[in-house]
Amino acid sequence: MKVLGIDIGGTKIRMGIVDSNGQVVEDHKIPTESPLYPYLENKIIQFLKEHTHVQAIGIGTRGMVDAENGVITFESGTLPGWQGTEVKALLEKATGLYVEVNNDANCAGLAEARLGSARGYRRTVCLTIGTGLGGGFVIDGKIMNGTHGGAGEVGHMILYPGGHICSCGRPGCSEQYVSGTALRRSIAEMNIVDENNKLITPNRMFELALEGHSDALAITKKFTNDLAIVISSIQAVLDMDCVIIGGGVSESAESWWSFLLTALEPLLLKPLEVKKAKFGNEAGMLGAALLVLTDEKDGVFKK
Repeated sequence: MKVLGIDIGGTKIRMGIVDSNGQVVEDHKIPTESPLYPYLENKIIQFLKEHTHVQAIGIGTRGMVDAENGVITFESGTLPGWQGTEVKALLEKATGLYVEVNNDANCAGLAEARLGSARGYRRTVCLTIGTGLGGGFVIDGKIMNGTHGGAGEVGHMILYPGGHICSCGRPGCSEQYVSGTALRRSIAEMNIVDENNKLITPNRMFELALEGHSDALAITKKFTNDLAIVISSIQAVLDMDCVIIGGGVSESAESWWSFLLTALEPLLLKPLEVKKAKFGNEAGMLGAALLVLTDEKDGVFKK
């Protein structure tokens, strides 16, 4: 069987067909437009006309999701009008297909747990470090969603009370310190520039840290120390088997991984596997497709 996996981001939407073995057989990208729902429905219907063999639809999206009912319960404003949308009911009526919806970091975690770096582990935490900080908890192959779809929102754990104001409106959330956005803010505050007097990228900053640049080294150590605190705090609650780290910032992990392991060592309560994600940008789309496949081996349709 084949299903349609959709990953909705702030600037682009990724749509891919995934077979029962978890293989992506087609992959398309379209820009994100507002208002999102009617645009999304129109694009999906067009896609299904060209791919009549699709049997179900899985969607991963920014924000908090009531996964049982497929409703967006919270979105910080990146996708205007998306909060409150009854995506599952609307799309099932429009397409006649079974639909599941979940948070994008949860979907990435599901992909890593079933097919990626966390395969074989029972209790997995997947952290996605990009513009913000996302988290997906997968226990015995199932996503932990929480009462309001807010489980795994590690980016909104308070790390520094009274700190930087988060997009959620509260001060001191961890994603204000552990994210690409936080790194760029620190680079600007330190005024670390290149030969053209332009602020450097986080990737370049990590490279400079390895070369001994004092300000870059200070930012890198602060970033990895804060990430280590987040991981240690989650371990105290979940006692997971492993942590998988993905997202855009993880693409430069070879430059800061040793700093993270050094910071983690004195903070961990128990031994813990910490691994880099197997899947890159396709993790959310692949995990979305897996929402409607109960078993990657036999492709049993979840309904």
